[in-house]
Amino acid sequence: MEETKKNQETSSRRNFLKTTAIAASAFMIVPRHVLGGPGFLAPSDRLIIAGIGAGGKGQSDIANFHKSGKADIGFLCDVHDSRAAASVKAFPKAKYYRDFRELFDKEHKNFDAVSVSTPDHSHAIIALGAMQLGKHVYVQKPLAHDIYEARALTAAAQKYKVVTQMGNQGASNDGPRQMKEWYDAGLIGDVHTVYAWTDRPVWPQGIPWSANKAEVPKDLDWDLWLGTAPYKDYVNKLVPFNWRGWWDYGTGALGDMGCHLLEAPFSVLNLKYATEVQASVGSVYVDEFKRGYFPDSCPPSSHVTLKFPKTNKTKGDITVHWMDGGIQPERPEELEANEVFGDGGNGTLFIGTKGKMMASTYSADPRLLPLSKNKDIKVPAKFARVPGGAEGHYAQWVEGCIAGYGKKELSSPFDIAGPLTEALLMANLAIRGTDVQVKNDKGRPSFPGRDIKLLWDNNNMKVTNFDAVNQFVKRDYRKGW
Repeated sequence: MEETKKNQETSSRRNFLKTTAIAASAFMIVPRHVLGGPGFLAPSDRLIIAGIGAGGKGQSDIANFHKSGKADIGFLCDVHDSRAAASVKAFPKAKYYRDFRELFDKEHKNFDAVSVSTPDHSHAIIALGAMQLGKHVYVQKPLAHDIYEARALTAAAQKYKVVTQMGNQGASNDGPRQMKEWYDAGLIGDVHTVYAWTDRPVWPQGIPWSANKAEVPKDLDWDLWLGTAPYKDYVNKLVPFNWRGWWDYGTGALGDMGCHLLEAPFSVLNLKYATEVQASVGSVYVDEFKRGYFPDSCPPSSHVTLKFPKTNKTKGDITVHWMDGGIQPERPEELEANEVFGDGGNGTLFIGTKGKMMASTYSADPRLLPLSKNKDIKVPAKFARVPGGAEGHYAQWVEGCIAGYGKKELSSPFDIAGPLTEALLMANLAIRGTDVQVKNDKGRPSFPGRDIKLLWDNNNMKVTNFDAVNQFVKRDYRKGW
């Protein structure tokens, strides 16, 4: 009897996301003063948050929401108890769960919003489940692991009318607003080319999967950590950080830094969806003239070129270059020999018909080139700043949730974050395409994706000239998920 009951509960949780889509249409957030009796405040006064992913970045996210002074951390959820320990200690009244599905099943009437700070491959399934329950969501960057997931979350935010924010906090910095004002004032003319670069990855990439199985830590639920990803035996040093370099779980340097570095080009130029993409990647040779083949791992470095169609802010198409692994574009002639390009390891450069401007990580410290220009430029501010800048990104979402859907402007809602994330994932599509093997006429493996550009059909979400790469647009979830 006990085993049957356990199986029924497991089945119930696994069917959760299927059933909540129907229930959500009639669901309303119940005020806490109704549920909790005297002393509780309504959601219009304070926000009750469930934090999914309570260690690492999740720990700082949760702390920053609470720091706003208008949010309470009602629930914590993590598959790795020791990683969550600091948050559990900081918020002793928060009820703790390991499985987000169980938390949603049992507690959905007791919280108003969800923060998702998990590995990339779990973002979409958690965020969608929360939105189907009518919950506001904050999702760490990148918004999703696959293009299909990003498009689905963008649509869901509108369907369920919830307040959304992606965790690229630089979107709330003064930098993007300053650059928009400079650009709208015509200081650099019409932008036609943008470069963004990073020194990431700062974790192993371009390597084979470890053949050495390890014992799963006793306080880690490995099956729950894997979630939607294919089952593999646990190996050391994958958790809690190095998963970023593996396609089953992470999205590489683009997923880690792209949302920070490309947010400004999207907001300044009103970019949406790319039409074509091409990539070249760094090679790892394992012997003389023998290139290593590690399709499970992101490459050690890459250069991706994306083409975006003309917008209401440009006179023609825009070419965006992404570089990672320490690769940087040629230094602008306007920079003196000892002046720092970007912030050294990372940066964004806009090239216009009349001039150039650049910024650092999080779009911080925007500068016109040459740098001597900046002391004489006076352009009136016309875009409201977010109090606290990047740190204010958290409070902005909290206040938006309290105000209600459509009542407050946010820096990175899903209608902005979705297309931005898709651009990064489309770049990854080209990167992964370089490792797709196709048999040639003689039956030998070839790699045609290394020598072509991919043409993108945005409405149908597919590459039209290299079908083999479309397998990465929408992955298959593990059975039961």
